[in-house]
Amino acid sequence: MQVNKNSLIFYYFYKTDCKKTNTNHMDIRLRTLLAAVILAMVLPLTASSAAKSYTLSSPDGKLRAEISAVNNVSYSVWFNGTQVLAPSVISMTLEGGTVLGEGKVKKVTKGRVATKDIPTVTYKKATVDNIYNWLTLNYKGYNIEFRAYDSGIAYRFVSTLIKGDFNVTCEKAEFNFPEDWKAWVPYERDQGTFEEQFMNSFENYYQHIKLSEWDQARLAFLPLVVDAPDGIKVIITESDLYNYPGMFLHGQGGTGMKGVYAGYPKETVVGGYHMLQGMVKSREDYIARATAGQKFPWRIVGVVPEARQLTDFDMVWQLATPAADTDWSWVKPGKVAWDWWNDWNIRGVDFEAGINDATYKYYIDFASKYGIEYVILDEGWAENNKTDLYLVVPEIHLEELVAYAAERNVGLILWAGYKAMDKDIDGICKHFAEMGIKGFKVDFMDRDDQIVVEFYERVARTAAKYHLLLDFHGAFKPAGLYRTYPNVLNFEGVAGLEQMKWGAEQYDQVTYDVIIPFIRMAAGPMDYTQGAMRNAIKGNARSINSEPMSQGTRCRQLAEYAIFDAPLTMLCDTPTAYLAEPECTEFIAGFPTVWDETVPLCGEIGEYVAMARRKGNVWYVGALTDWNDRDLDLDLGFIGAGKHMTIFKDGINANRNASDYVRTEGTVPADGIVKVHMAKGGGWAARIEI
Repeated sequence: MQVNKNSLIFYYFYKTDCKKTNTNHMDIRLRTLLAAVILAMVLPLTASSAAKSYTLSSPDGKLRAEISAVNNVSYSVWFNGTQVLAPSVISMTLEGGTVLGEGKVKKVTKGRVATKDIPTVTYKKATVDNIYNWLTLNYKGYNIEFRAYDSGIAYRFVSTLIKGDFNVTCEKAEFNFPEDWKAWVPYERDQGTFEEQFMNSFENYYQHIKLSEWDQARLAFLPLVVDAPDGIKVIITESDLYNYPGMFLHGQGGTGMKGVYAGYPKETVVGGYHMLQGMVKSREDYIARATAGQKFPWRIVGVVPEARQLTDFDMVWQLATPAADTDWSWVKPGKVAWDWWNDWNIRGVDFEAGINDATYKYYIDFASKYGIEYVILDEGWAENNKTDLYLVVPEIHLEELVAYAAERNVGLILWAGYKAMDKDIDGICKHFAEMGIKGFKVDFMDRDDQIVVEFYERVARTAAKYHLLLDFHGAFKPAGLYRTYPNVLNFEGVAGLEQMKWGAEQYDQVTYDVIIPFIRMAAGPMDYTQGAMRNAIKGNARSINSEPMSQGTRCRQLAEYAIFDAPLTMLCDTPTAYLAEPECTEFIAGFPTVWDETVPLCGEIGEYVAMARRKGNVWYVGALTDWNDRDLDLDLGFIGAGKHMTIFKDGINANRNASDYVRTEGTVPADGIVKVHMAKGGGWAARIEI
């Protein structure tokens, strides 16, 4: 895409600082001079206005937001007496120049909500408490709502207009910190202009850098975590994202960062990968088209006293719009035998493996044998470069495969490119639901401007109408949609195991694995796609498309089924590989994919993590380490002494041969402390019956 550099300068100035742009340089200078003169005249008048400040505390009293509404609205955050967010200005600028967040507050209202045991449909716990204190600044035509949970502060803008549409030209969302702390920054992977960075797959590895070291040429996507003093962690993300662009972050060269948003697409064309992507050719000079009464996304500043609590972070779910009060019992999460990662590479059969009926019947038979609920038909079942999901390749007979799978209690899910799905969402959903297909894996959106965000909701709503499940791949992070539409089970937005097909020598997947449970997973489920049976120690992993492998040990792959959230959980390797490893396969095939209870045990970002999860009368426990051998004492006393454990642990030679493991039996000790040893890049997993 050819982009005028001068236009980019003004676009960036406009989107990050909420200034109106103009391609005429002299006009801008005149406007700037005029603004300065007006500001000099106005400041003496406004400086004498009475200060308006408000305090909002969390229910437990440990977290406090100080909100100022004098000439603009800003807020700061304190945790146990430590300032974790310095004053940060918020505002929203509308087309025509109106700025929400300036002007006179009409009134201020406060209250408390304490709703306990809200049932979930597909989540990491059976019920969630929603307990918070709230404060609302009421202005003419809009409100600014603040909430304080024990785990963080959130705010949003809400239009109170009765009628009339309007455009949002910019939103200012500052995140200023008291000192030059370190942050875990997931830059957008493909460097280029900001416009080019707006189109990306939202999957990259993290840089642990000081705030002042932020690369000024790069944007980062959410979530992002900042290390505050004394082990405190601050996470920035968003929730209830509907009909509005997602937020990127950009460091300001000091100790702060600001929100940046893609402009509303003006001209898009079908293109990119197999003609499945929407390529933006130009954008409007506003970021969103809004309607009267619209509620804008929640901006979240989560604050926890230690890293492990990020693995059980609920604010995105709590702040999302609840699902409609209807019957969601048809939503069936589960495990998936997946074809694409292993390149349909099976052996010992009397047919040529590939995208054909015989291969998929082999996958279905494998899934049925181990009680795996689904098989995905990934890329290739529909004709490439046609952008038409009704054009099935001649080697595939879907009706026959659906019937074959149904007889074996297996459901089929189809892969679908974004623009192919967008051509006829209702017709496609109706057609394939009537055929017996159980859902879609929708891929290659690779944007989060308003048009694509709205696409997610349209697909979710239509799929729910036809009782279809959804897995969003090539997707931005979860931002609440999975609560509003529980049929949305997975989101990618993570540099998952697929990276090992082409980047095994380049990427450090092992370290990444002990970062994402604290950051990316705090936003919601992630389509990481674990389960490799070919495992490699550090330095031995190779990129082999048809026979991919994982970094780290076999037990690491098993433990990831207890650590990673994914209501639709993949078994990424080939059935042939699993059939050769029945002990490991039976173990992972028995895992639930949604839970009644989640307990974070211990962890430090980038070093190690351990978690326990319960479904019914069974607990599953998992632990992962980085490239260091590690010993942990896991306190499982809450499960109960004497309870039977089936344990998978790294073998004595796992530092030489990553596939070496030991399966053993035991019981929870009287003191509840289970001693765990992990090899380099290792893992540990246990199943405990109660």
